[in-house]
Amino acid sequence: MVTTFYPPYNFGGDGVFVHRLSNELARRGHRVDVVHCVDAYRLFDATPPGDYDDHPNVTVHGLRTRLRSVSPIVTHQLGIPGPKAPQLRAILEQPFDVIHYHNISLVGGPRILRYGDAIKLYSLLDYWLVCPTNVLFRFNRAPCSRRHCVSCTLVYRRPPQWWRYAGLLERALGHVDAFLAPSRFSRTIHERLGLGGRLFDFPHFAASHESRDDGEPAPVPGAGRPYFLFVGRLERLKGAHTLIPVFRDVPGADLLVAGSGGDEEMLRRLAHGMDNVRFLGQVTQQRLAQLYRGAVGVVVPSVCYDAAPLVIAEAAREGTPALVRNLGGMPEMIEGSGGGVVYTSDSQLVEAMTRLIEDRSYRADLGRRALSGYHAQWTADIYIERYLRLIEDLAARRRKTTIA
Repeated sequence: MVTTFYPPYNFGGDGVFVHRLSNELARRGHRVDVVHCVDAYRLFDATPPGDYDDHPNVTVHGLRTRLRSVSPIVTHQLGIPGPKAPQLRAILEQPFDVIHYHNISLVGGPRILRYGDAIKLYSLLDYWLVCPTNVLFRFNRAPCSRRHCVSCTLVYRRPPQWWRYAGLLERALGHVDAFLAPSRFSRTIHERLGLGGRLFDFPHFAASHESRDDGEPAPVPGAGRPYFLFVGRLERLKGAHTLIPVFRDVPGADLLVAGSGGDEEMLRRLAHGMDNVRFLGQVTQQRLAQLYRGAVGVVVPSVCYDAAPLVIAEAAREGTPALVRNLGGMPEMIEGSGGGVVYTSDSQLVEAMTRLIEDRSYRADLGRRALSGYHAQWTADIYIERYLRLIEDLAARRRKTTIA
């Protein structure tokens, strides 16, 4: 597994997914090495991270260089591993069966795709292959519908990546055997790269062991009042700023906000004087499972093209419906399970939340549908079975090519 961020040196869902996949494979007897960039984490946050557990079959390589923050900056600007190259070669040129790339933006750039001779997979966890800022969120204001890459990059206070216009990325992608898209929306976005038959639909999964065994929700602030749950990074593209004002029109329920990020202070000011909005900060996976279980619903108000938010599958695992904005890959997750509501306006969201509060049978029905959708689509067993079958197919294809 090759990724820029990995828990505890991690900020968002990409690292959580890599941790989840690595440990599910390890529990099934596979040996997994994870390569991530500590220097990249330190570039954004110098706070010492907390603890995070891995299965004994998982070996973690946290890359550090003498140049520290210069190392990921070199990778960002030149599209190459730079100072990390010797460490990466020493690891990736071992006789692995599979090398699985995830977010490689600051750990090695496109050049890293050339390292090693194993079967190579690439998870499309974000839009880095088509967008210098990873998120297709133009000028940090709206979903990207027309490319303004250089000026948009400057708005994000990042220098332009001129290597993107020199063919380095296109040549490097030729070394990858399969690209795994978490949603049809993501697959469609990446088809513009001409990946042809190498694109595969691979929805995310939510691990069952992260849920508490006794099935009882834990006490929460304001216990006794119904609450809705927001889970995610507190950044503009995740849409929490659109959600807080809505709760002025839902006085009979609370909003619990789980997560942290650069917009937290602004969001707290926005919620000033609102007794029904509470900020919980970062919470553990088990605590999060308890919060899902006790919620009337989880709200996913992302104003960007979220490809397939993990929180929808995690909530479904606990039998909790999701209310999602009609954008990106979110609607197809609800359409596939029937376990939630898709909304396009604040008034529709208020109407959906009010009905969930007042109509218990409706809430229970959506919860059952969500749980059924989880067991049909988003379990670890389903994902790992498809994952290993794909690897076997790719290996057989390689053998045929070698014989020919």
